[in-house]
Amino acid sequence: MNEPIPTSPSAGYRLSQGPRIPCLGLGVFQVEPGATTRQAVRWALEAGYRHIDTAKLYENEEDVGVAFRESGLPRSDVFITTKLWHSDHGFEEAQAAFRASLGRLQLGYVDLYLIHWPTAPSPEARRDSWRALERIQTQGLARAIGVSNYTVRHLEELREHSDVVPAIDQVEMHPFVYDPELLAYCARHGIRVEAYSPLTRGRQLGHPAFAEVAQAHGRSPAQVLIRWGLQHGMVELPRSIRQERIRENAQVFDFSLSAEEMQGLDALRGGPRVTVWDPERIP
Repeated sequence: MNEPIPTSPSAGYRLSQGPRIPCLGLGVFQVEPGATTRQAVRWALEAGYRHIDTAKLYENEEDVGVAFRESGLPRSDVFITTKLWHSDHGFEEAQAAFRASLGRLQLGYVDLYLIHWPTAPSPEARRDSWRALERIQTQGLARAIGVSNYTVRHLEELREHSDVVPAIDQVEMHPFVYDPELLAYCARHGIRVEAYSPLTRGRQLGHPAFAEVAQAHGRSPAQVLIRWGLQHGMVELPRSIRQERIRENAQVFDFSLSAEEMQGLDALRGGPRVTVWDPERIP
């Protein structure tokens, strides 16, 4: 897991299950379905992104697929993720939900399929969903499978019941919810951590700690936060619908944070979470 920090948005990491995942992706959570999503994806692909992250919940899978096809890029050049929602847990249910997502995307396969949250009617249903993902991968419909919002406890439960280790654990991660224990656990088991809401959904971009580091490098606070995540070995998924911000978020490969700056940002741990649900509370 100690690969060098990538040097471009399209560069990335070899996942434990085979494919490479670009280190920078465009998240489309809460991006309005239709023209807004399609334009944001087009701008991201034009800016060099080769990774788009959607989900059934977001209701814009179809638009992601349309924007990709309109780009003219080869399918193999773009890494696309979608996710299984709470209402679809279970062996048969999860397979049906995946087929529906694939039908909306119209891509033939996805690069990564995730269990969106460990929220399920029971731990057994959660495990049945994972078996369904294993089946989907075996059928060649998902190149890699993983989880999202799983704590160490949820990952341990999965490990006890399956020999297939998730390729990814996608979690909220920024300096305020920095979780070195989860990062260390995932590193030991070959799981790549993927950070959603790396920009705190804009709520903390004015924090003086970010402003100080940004000023020292002639960068924006958003670029500092993305760079912080990259230097921790994470895949970063910033979200924006503004072309200039999408471009700015990709311009993070020509500067580095010092060890002291990283430690200073790490020390913000324990601050506010931006997601409504805390996965630690999910049984």
